[in-house]
Amino acid sequence: MSFKPRILIAEDESGIADTLQYVLKSDGFTPVWCATAEEAIAQFAQEPPALAILDIGLPDLNGFELFKRLRALNQSQGGPEIPMLFLTARSDEIDRVVGLELGADDYIAKPFSPRELVARVRTILRRSARNSPAAPGTAAAPAAAGTGVPPQISPAAPSAAPQTPAMPFALDNERMQIRYYGRLLELSRYEYGLLRLLVQRPGRVFTRDELLELVWDDASDSFDRTVDAHIKTLRAKLKAVAPDVEPIRTLRGTGYALNEELPSKA
Repeated sequence: MSFKPRILIAEDESGIADTLQYVLKSDGFTPVWCATAEEAIAQFAQEPPALAILDIGLPDLNGFELFKRLRALNQSQGGPEIPMLFLTARSDEIDRVVGLELGADDYIAKPFSPRELVARVRTILRRSARNSPAAPGTAAAPAAAGTGVPPQISPAAPSAAPQTPAMPFALDNERMQIRYYGRLLELSRYEYGLLRLLVQRPGRVFTRDELLELVWDDASDSFDRTVDAHIKTLRAKLKAVAPDVEPIRTLRGTGYALNEELPSKA
């Protein structure tokens, strides 16, 4: 019997839930519908899914809070990180930005195309599989563009050796962690990918299109505002460590770069 990935759906509108279940089941998935956040938490605890689809407007708990609780539960279980996708109202752009800032893998706006949603789910699962640790005794495959972990080379010169990271930053590629002035940063997958790319090439200006291409799995499904939202959260986390230092420069109409001259101490 072939494996059918389990997809958790937290959605209180039965019509939308029925559509989601039908299209996911037709495409080889096993959908599990929960009408409340409480049910979703219980199902998640019982058996972590391959992916979770969360509606923001649930009756007992908003989708953002549910996301935080599921992420904490996921971490306590010690398994691989479960990707999550938000369902948002088309008019609520702020919800989309907040969802991305929290670390969601993607969002899709209502009303949505069922086929587009399935395509997003498949894209996220492929990316998640590529980001999973290699099996014991095997070498990890080099990270490719679009996995959230940019390659350690210059996009402008693929044969060039990676440059030394800027002084205040320390990269731990095996653990996918970055320290800033000695402090470990709590970063989402895309925040880590963006910052690592910038740190590897201090002073190099990356356009938004380049960042989308190098960090996101499918740049065609993302947009400039996605990059801006993640840069905003990165700046907030860096400022919390060193309030008087501005490590990321914005070049209006172009993109972003890491400052080449940063103080050695915060």
